[in-house]
Amino acid sequence: MSHAHADDQVMWTAPFWDERYGSADRIWSGNPNPQLVAEAGGLAPGRALDAGCGEGADAHWLARRGWQVTAVDVSVVALERGAAHAQPDFADRITWQQADLAGWVPPQESYDLVSAQFMHFPTALREPLFARLAAAVAPGGTLLIVGHHHTDLATTIGRPDEPDMFFTAEQVADTLAPELWDILATDSRPRAVIDPHGQEVTIHDTVLHARKNP
Repeated sequence: MSHAHADDQVMWTAPFWDERYGSADRIWSGNPNPQLVAEAGGLAPGRALDAGCGEGADAHWLARRGWQVTAVDVSVVALERGAAHAQPDFADRITWQQADLAGWVPPQESYDLVSAQFMHFPTALREPLFARLAAAVAPGGTLLIVGHHHTDLATTIGRPDEPDMFFTAEQVADTLAPELWDILATDSRPRAVIDPHGQEVTIHDTVLHARKNP
């Protein structure tokens, strides 16, 4: 949801995202997010929550590796697309669930991995959401939150000029009780991409990787 504008009051609603996803056969690349691959590739498969799953590339990647995935998104169009593109050898390991993440409360201590990739809300919505996602991690489980870094605003990639929509990994880490969590990464990781003008630019991903104590 990084390319919508925060001043559009309907941007977090199902109709907004159904229209966005319905405007093309595919919105995203179809590839799993690179920081998910980097951080979760070495984890033993278990139960995963893919919060804001979009068209399902991350859920597919996790399920293919043996995870039981709950893939949640506000858009039924995106969920149906994700289900349609799931291969038969792993499709039964994914449960697709429609929910408005701005208010949805996942079951507590239920997932071995909770992943939220590029979920950009204003602070007033984002902080309670991330707290609910952290609470959903089972003891010994992993919280992975990845976002666009605010320095992307100075590039030509086309991020919305809404500073409140951005966050740092350190800001997220500061909300996690130190007696409950082991912080494994609070990074701003460079990544080369092609901007809308066809030029290669370097952007940065905010990466928070934390493990809940057993």
